[in-house]
Amino acid sequence: PMGSERTEIRKRQMATTPETPGAAQAQLSTGNRGSNACCFCWCCCCSCSCLTVRNQEEERARRTSHELQAEGIPNCEESPAPTLEEVNAWAQSFDKLMLTPAGRNAFREFLRTEFSEENMLFWMACEELKRESNKSVIEEKARLIYEDYISILSPKEVSLDSRVREVINRNMLEPSQHTFDDAQLQIYTLMHRDSYPRFMNSAIYKDLLQSLSEKSIEA
Repeated sequence: PMGSERTEIRKRQMATTPETPGAAQAQLSTGNRGSNACCFCWCCCCSCSCLTVRNQEEERARRTSHELQAEGIPNCEESPAPTLEEVNAWAQSFDKLMLTPAGRNAFREFLRTEFSEENMLFWMACEELKRESNKSVIEEKARLIYEDYISILSPKEVSLDSRVREVINRNMLEPSQHTFDDAQLQIYTLMHRDSYPRFMNSAIYKDLLQSLSEKSIEA
């Protein structure tokens, strides 16, 4: 009887005693392995897919940016190659430079190196607007000029003072060929004062002048 009681007590103790640390650790380890396996698998898959998506988005952004830049920069004006006399005349005055398509193209190439090509593009757009006579076309072109070069949200915004901007805003109520006249004059003056002297000392101008001079001597 005593042996039976001891056996019964031992069974009850084993039934109510918590699992041994070894057993608990084994179960925890097993659970962790399962959890880690799932976590590792999820992280790995997620990381791979995220990298793929991110690379695709970056490539799309680069392609879109390149396409926008290509679309946003009109081609240079068609013009015959400048003569030595014309290139020499550009040094006499800014007006003579701006009078010829070849001069504007060379100057525009220089402005691009200074990241200020929008000044020439704006001036050219205003000149084109002045040649329009159809009212609906004038309104549409004025709107595009405003969005491209006047709006503070545009990456091609030109530098204008507040007075000129107020004039433009009033003129945009009834757009005409002369809506941007004040702004065009201010940008023309800015190019004349700031960019033109640097252009005359630039490699673009000097190389062109030297090339034409050498050809003239050979001829």
